[in-house]
Amino acid sequence: MFKIKTVIMVAAHKKFPMPHAEGYLPVLVGAAKNYKPGIKYQRDDEGENISSKNPNYNELTAVYWAWKNLKDVDAIGLVHYRRLFFDAKPYTLSNVLSVKKIEELLTQYDVILPKKRNYYIETNYSHYIHAHHREPLDKTREIIAQYYPNYLSNYEKIMRRTKAHMFNMFVMKRAAFDSYCQFIFGVLERLENEIDISNYSVQEARVYGYISELLMDVWLETNSFKATEVKWEQLGGKNNFQKAVSLVERKVGIKTKTHF
Repeated sequence: MFKIKTVIMVAAHKKFPMPHAEGYLPVLVGAAKNYKPGIKYQRDDEGENISSKNPNYNELTAVYWAWKNLKDVDAIGLVHYRRLFFDAKPYTLSNVLSVKKIEELLTQYDVILPKKRNYYIETNYSHYIHAHHREPLDKTREIIAQYYPNYLSNYEKIMRRTKAHMFNMFVMKRAAFDSYCQFIFGVLERLENEIDISNYSVQEARVYGYISELLMDVWLETNSFKATEVKWEQLGGKNNFQKAVSLVERKVGIKTKTHF
């Protein structure tokens, strides 16, 4: 059987314990600002890049770097230094999802995603606007309606749901990855020209990363790529109690963290 070449980027803004499994590539995001002596990760400011936009694009600066510079691979993935896909318990760096398992899945599917996050008591749209500024999401709809009209019905459908594939975690075959990047960065580039974030807090300035999470399912359901889900976990555990408290706080108008 033809062996594909797979690269799974592990996005990090600082030095952190990394998986040593085959195919995993630590990437330092916002490298010009975040580099410290001794960090030997792939930098996201080499070749064609948007590394300087990391405070606004988050881990997407690694995605853009891969899109423009990783030309000799058949599948590209992204996980985070604390949030990864796993084969089995215990959820440790020695049990991350193996490239062998990934490549087996890619014989049947084009896209591998984390299991959906469920907000239960609110829709994806209401969750976003209770946690963040409303304008960027509403402007995103306007951009899709004008420039990507074939995506609009799925955008509206997904905004009404209570579940979504979040966190910008994935593995994709090359054709799917290229399609995804063309859509995501096309929308976000237009959004940059439509909103003023100069007075946003540091957390809210990460707006393009937040918006992109909701665009994953919009892209997926508008295209014909086959997808499957795998288990993900956060190293150190998920703070489910704090998430629940924050969800209620946002419902009554108190803005809190959305990622733990």
